[in-house]
Amino acid sequence: MNFRSGYRAIWVVMTTVVVVVGLFTARAGGGQAADPLKGKPLASGYALGTKTRDGLGKYYFGREIAHYMSHVGAPWLERPERDQEERPDLVMKALNLQPGQVVADIGCGTGYFSWRFAEAVGPKGKVFGVEIQPEMLELLAKAMAARGVTNVVGVVGTPEDPKLPEPVDLAIFIDVYHECSHPAEMIEALCRSLKPNGRIVFIEYRGEDPAVPIKPLHKMTEEQVKREMAAQPLDYVETVKTLPRQHLIIFRKRG
Repeated sequence: MNFRSGYRAIWVVMTTVVVVVGLFTARAGGGQAADPLKGKPLASGYALGTKTRDGLGKYYFGREIAHYMSHVGAPWLERPERDQEERPDLVMKALNLQPGQVVADIGCGTGYFSWRFAEAVGPKGKVFGVEIQPEMLELLAKAMAARGVTNVVGVVGTPEDPKLPEPVDLAIFIDVYHECSHPAEMIEALCRSLKPNGRIVFIEYRGEDPAVPIKPLHKMTEEQVKREMAAQPLDYVETVKTLPRQHLIIFRKRG
């Protein structure tokens, strides 16, 4: 055996040992893998898997979590065609917000919907615009000032907790939930912040419809949303299907 072939044989043996030890360790630890985003064991429902171009390689109930959009892409949130693609008028009708209510706009971005919520809840109501990117909150503040909106409050949250300063009547994710790197922890935190009978609403591009021109990881099926929320203290209410490309899925806090 020459030096090169001998070295190769040793390398194969060492690699096999590493793999076997790794498998044994994973089994001994209950099969939990380390979360590359947090450096601790994954919570229930999570798994690591193949990383695709638009994803994190982290899965929740079989769905690969998508990368979130950077503040650099903020102009896309204010594209002129969004009014027709997402029909905010129909969204507001479905939500039926009342004066004095408190809304958490999770992943509010530039406030495309925040000012609409603020208008609906009136001066006695409040909207918390939650973002994990301070740069987005700067854009939100400028946009609200330009519109003369004073009842939208920016909040710096984390991927696991929106850090809401008070209970809310409604928490809403608009084209955002599929990008939450810690969806279980985020929803758990929101449930703690919901008022009795408070609602959590998800607006997502329809994953069931291949004609919707959005990347697959940035769409969600109604079934998948329901599957993920079944692990939370929430009751399904209804799915509004009047939007051109999205569904609006409503849950209510249990008890």
